[in-house]
Formats: sequence, C-alpha cells, structure tokens
Amino acid sequence: MTHETPLTEATRVFRQARDFLLVHREDYGTAYRDFRWPALDEFNYATDWVDVLAAEQPQATALWIVEEDGSETKLTFAEVVDLSRRFAGFLRLQGIEPGHRVLLLLGNVAPLWVAMLACIRLGAVMIPATTLLSASDLADRLQRGQVRAVIAGAADTDKFGSDTEPLVRVSVGAADGWLAYDDAVADDVDPVVGGGTRADDTLLLYFTSGTTARPKLVEHTHTSYPIGHLSTMYWIGLQPGDLHLNVSSPGWAKHAWSCFFAPWNAGATIVIYNFVRFDASALLDVLQRVGVTTFCAPPTVWRMITQAPLDGHRLALREVVGAGEPLNPEVIEQIRRGWRLTVRDGFGQTETTAQVGNPPGQPLKVGSMGRPLPGYTVALVDPVTGEVGSDGEICLELGRRPLGLMRGYHDDPEQTGEAMREGFYHTGDVASLDEDGFVTYVGRSDDVFKASDYRISPFELENVLIEHPAVAEAAVVPSPDPVRLAVPKAFVTLAAGHAPTAETARDILRFARERLAPYKRIRRIEFAELPKTISGKIRRVELRTGEEEAAASGSRADASFTEDDFPDLTS
Repeated sequence: MTHETPLTEATRVFRQARDFLLVHREDYGTAYRDFRWPALDEFNYATDWVDVLAAEQPQATALWIVEEDGSETKLTFAEVVDLSRRFAGFLRLQGIEPGHRVLLLLGNVAPLWVAMLACIRLGAVMIPATTLLSASDLADRLQRGQVRAVIAGAADTDKFGSDTEPLVRVSVGAADGWLAYDDAVADDVDPVVGGGTRADDTLLLYFTSGTTARPKLVEHTHTSYPIGHLSTMYWIGLQPGDLHLNVSSPGWAKHAWSCFFAPWNAGATIVIYNFVRFDASALLDVLQRVGVTTFCAPPTVWRMITQAPLDGHRLALREVVGAGEPLNPEVIEQIRRGWRLTVRDGFGQTETTAQVGNPPGQPLKVGSMGRPLPGYTVALVDPVTGEVGSDGEICLELGRRPLGLMRGYHDDPEQTGEAMREGFYHTGDVASLDEDGFVTYVGRSDDVFKASDYRISPFELENVLIEHPAVAEAAVVPSPDPVRLAVPKAFVTLAAGHAPTAETARDILRFARERLAPYKRIRRIEFAELPKTISGKIRRVELRTGEEEAAASGSRADASFTEDDFPDLTS
C-alpha cells in the first residue's frame, strides 16, 4: 500500500513546534522562553502525524518488542499504519463510531499499538486498562466508562461475563464468543484512514491508580496528550532515530507518555522489553542487544538495577530518566558511578504531561526534580493563604493553561472544580522552589504531616533510609504520640540478606539519627511489605490508617520497634 500523505496545516504547525524543541534540546532558556503550544481546531495523531512518518520513512522501525525468551516482533511505520487502517475499518463495520468508548485490556503486544492508532483514526475514545484488574474492577470501568467495545488478550476474556455489555468484543488470541484480532487485520478488510477529529474531542479516559480514594476518570483530548507530550519528548531528550525503552505496564498513563506519544513525536523507535517477572540483568542484556539510546524507568526499577553489576554491559545509552515517583539521590549517584550517566528526574501526572524536569545538558541540583518544562507555568501555592511563594502545592496557572492539562474529571464537575479552583490546577503535590527556579519535591499534600509542630516530609526521610544497605524500600508515616502529637515511623522492606531483627532495627535507627535533625528523627520502625496500588505506588494512606488503629487498640506488630527499645539511642 502506498503511504503518500498530503501534509495538512495541522501537520505543519505540529512539526514546527516539535522541531523548535528538537533544535533547542540543550538550550533550556530559549526553549522555555519562546516555545508556544500549537493552536489547532482539528488534529488527529494517526492521520496528521503517524501517517506522515510512514510516508517519509516507511521502512523505519516504529515498534520493537523483545520477549523474555529472546524472540522479537518488529513493525515499521508503514506496517503499523497499514494494520491500524484495517483494524479501524473492522471496528467501523462493527458499529464503532466517533465518541464510542473502547476498553483496551492488552499487555505489551503489537496489537495494542495497532488498536490505539485505529481508535484515534475513528475518533473512538480509548480507556486503557491494566491486565492486573479483577473482574469486579473491570465491571466498574465498563459501567462508569459506558464502554461499547473491548479489545483484550485471550487470557483475560474470562473476566467479562457473557451476558453483559459491551456489544463488541475482540480477542488477541482464540477465545470462544469473541471476534478474532487476526481476522480484524486480514488483507481482505477494507482499510479506513479516518481523521478529521476536533482538537478538543475526547481521546482518552484514564482511571487514576487511586492511592487515597476511588479512582477518578481523567479526560484527555486529541491534543492534550498527543501534542502535550512534546514537553515529555523534550524532557527525555528524544531525537529522530532514537531507540527508546521505557519500563511501564499498559493501562497506565506513563505507558502512553513514554511508550507511545513522546517517542513517535520525535520519530523514534519504541522498544519494549516484554517480561512477566522483572530481572535487572535480563533488562541490561536487552539494552545492550538492541542498542537502546534513551531509557526511562520508575524508581523501583532503578533501585533493582543498582543491585545488578553495572559494569558488565556495553551500553549505547545517551539519556536516562526516572519518573513515577521522585528518585532517591543515592540511586542517582550509584548509576552515575557505574555508567557515567546522570538519571534525570521529572514530574507529571495522569492529568498532565511532563510538567517539571531536568532536560538534557542542564545543570542538576541534588534532590531537585528540575525546572518547569516548556509550555508549563508552575506556581507554588500556600494551601492555607493561597499566596504564591517558594513553598507550597505545585499548581499550574490556568491563565496560561498548558495544552497537556486534562479537560477535567469526566462527568464529575465537583472534583474538576476542586482541582481547578482559584485560577490554578492543583496537583496535590507539595514542593519548594529555590532562587534558581529549581523545584524540589516534598511529598503528597496528604502525606506531609506535623510532629511536635514541625512539618515533616516523608520523602526527605525516606531518602535517608534508602541509603542504608539493609533497606530496599521505605515509607514514612505519622505514628500517634501522646506528647508530640505524632512521630515519624518508618515501614521498611528489607534488602536480600537482611533479617527483621532488633539488631537491624537498631542499626537503621542509628543510621537515620546520625543524618537527620532531631525534630525529623525516625523514632519507630516496622519491617513489612509495603502496600501498593496496582500501578506500584505506595499506599501511605493504608499505613497511616493502620497505625492509627494500632495506637487506638494499643497493639504492636511483631516486627515493630521503637527507639525506647534501645537505651543506647536515647541516652
């Protein structure tokens, strides 16, 4: 099939904005000062951009998936376009129209990218979901999302009842009663190019991970994520021809960030290591074998990488970044010593694209997650007075609304109004700002607490704990105290080879005591597996609630210790 694609005005404007950031990839001052979001009435990422890439570089690799057993799948831009046009034609034959909701329940398999492009072409609204969801979770998403079609892997089809919606069901792999994906992309299916979607039409509905409450339904448009991720492309430092690997599971916004929009915005290859159980050494083998040039991973993966030999591979990496939660300085330093590369932190949310980050070639400050990225105007707002200053909640000025900001929480004007109040979008994250414009993360506003009338940032204390060799992961929460109101308590997951004994507890408490001011001192510790959302974020709210209940009942866990257990620490 020929891929001659006429260049639209939308393509021209998008490319102009993209190329400006590519040219100034190491000139933050110019990029931040002069970048402007494209103003478009219509935009369709499939027809106005990916089809153009296929026309200009048809044989360039768009997607490269490496399996645990070493087998691989490669698709060129031309192949991705052909498959997605046929799949769009198939979905249209099944009655899927613009605005219809399509739930995507797929792992890191090539049909996921084909299905996403097909939905974009049709103007169908995607609801990405993780395969970790239970049948009841999915039932909630089907109902709240008003889903008309499901595209799922065969292994997950039994999570859907046979007598319930949605009407259209497509299985990747054989499943009784489901339409077959292979038939949907067969040569005899009439392709549909699609396009012509309004810039503000709904494209994505994302259920948040729900660290503190029931997941909200985040609504993004045909421009807020596709074009909005120009800020993410800039932060990562992506360039045309790069081989970009991001460790993320489908169903979460970070997957769309760094496994879909940002790399293809740059004309780079998306590389996927499709594993069932993560193994740091195996990942390093893939990085070397493929010749990956840019790499992104969450803090948990970075910590596991530092436990593997860092000098046994010849890597082609140029840029390495971390996102999802702030990265501990000790991990950054270990990677710098091993690879002579600096892991650059960044910050964003499901509700936005990358807001703050350390782009390539810029000075870094230890502990800081960087400066506002092009297109984002960040203000730190005092949660009590509403004044803008050097400490407060990370907020985005709505008077200069970034394109990458969500439309709102779908069908929830109350939550949308709360998030968008008083001229700002409120992230719920607290930070500090220094005289050079660098933003340092403090914690979720719900997680910051007071002890003896001092404000405590759990993240700051966790950074100290993670430096101890026995600590694999840590979460700090307030523990009720009759004198101080609350004291910091650390829940610790131990690294391999360390036992949850009194000796280990004493050593960790002493280690922290030597590195923290007296008012920040960790006074209680408990060894436990940390509760997490299915996206891997620590549920501190669960730890706080449990600690309050334990204090009320006077109970104490077996693997729990306080500084009073060790007179030598308090003398």
